Amino acid sequence: MPRIIKSGLIQMSIALTEGEGTIAEIKEAMINKHLPFIEDAGKQGVQILCLQEIFTTPYFCPGQDSAWYRAAEPVPGPTVERMQEFARKYQMVMIVPVFEKEQPGVLYNTAAVLDADGTYLGKYRKNHIPHTSGFWEKYFFRPGNLGYPVFQTAYAKVGVYICYDRHFPEGARALGLNGAEIVYNPSATVAGLSQYLWKLEQPAHAVANGYFMGCINRVGEEKPWSIGRFYGSSYFVDPRGNIFASASEDKDELLVAEFDLDMIDEVRSTWQFYRDRRPESYGDLTAP
Repeated sequence: MPRIIKSGLIQMSIALTEGEGTIAEIKEAMINKHLPFIEDAGKQGVQILCLQEIFTTPYFCPGQDSAWYRAAEPVPGPTVERMQEFARKYQMVMIVPVFEKEQPGVLYNTAAVLDADGTYLGKYRKNHIPHTSGFWEKYFFRPGNLGYPVFQTAYAKVGVYICYDRHFPEGARALGLNGAEIVYNPSATVAGLSQYLWKLEQPAHAVANGYFMGCINRVGEEKPWSIGRFYGSSYFVDPRGNIFASASEDKDELLVAEFDLDMIDEVRSTWQFYRDRRPESYGDLTAP
């Protein structure tokens, strides 16, 4: 019997930005802007919904203003608890990326995973932290320390990889080895240097590891930082590397697609990458 999944990705432009309200007001405006899209996903019968990287705020990392530390919150915490209500209401698994505060001065770029009954299953903390060309993330985030967990949800085994992580095949492989059937990659990336990689790297991960991916990018230019245009183009890709659903470049959008998880077994029975791995020969990969 086919294992059909209906999944959704939300790409969004900012509601308010720096100087247009307090940080608390900016977060509330961004959450409120998402709510109609979350409700729409639930009403369409979406089973797994993923939001964009640090979805409650602008992408503030082009600056180095410690005021944004106040945007961080515990995980689970207030925003995750609000999203649990929607997970329960619509029996919808949710991936909720937020700015996490573990304790004062210990902050992470994190995604919480909620099951279809609203249960908090756990979190992924972004492992690879960039610090270059306006993406000054080490000022805000510590590197993740939870490895590459995979979460058994009501509908599928789900993994998370966040933005800059996608440039590193090692974690993508670890997610596959840990059993992921779908990997979600919430991101914030602008037109320019890496744009050609957007539809290259993640299909390559999907092929190399035989799983589906849902890839999200935010939309629009974010002032006052103005580092470039976030070009949307969120998409789903299958284990053969085919992009089978894609969103626009320039508008707020809920992208919904259906796919059959049985394709994973079909593809892996053809391309035996897991059988033919030689981990005993890869020792140099873990050298400093």
